[in-house]
Amino acid sequence: MCVVCRQMKDKDTLLRAVKNKDGGFSVDPGGKLPGRGAYVCKDGDCISRLEKVRGLERAFKGSVPAEIKEEILSMKK
Repeated sequence: MCVVCRQMKDKDTLLRAVKNKDGGFSVDPGGKLPGRGAYVCKDGDCISRLEKVRGLERAFKGSVPAEIKEEILSMKK
C-alpha cells in the first residue's frame, strides 16, 4: 500500500524505503532488504506529495533523513 494515496498496488509499481533494526534508513529498489518497509507509488504525483503528507514519517513513527527523501524524489518518473 502506498503511504501517500493509500491504494493497494502491485509491489513492482512501488518504491520501498527501509528502516533497519539499528535505526538506519535506505531505499530498497529490489524490495528484499530486512527491516520495516514503507512503500510509495513510482508515479510522479505520489512522490511529489510524499513530503507534504509526511507519509514516511507516519509509517516509521519518527523523522526520516532528508537524504532518503531526496533519493526517492530523484527516482520520480
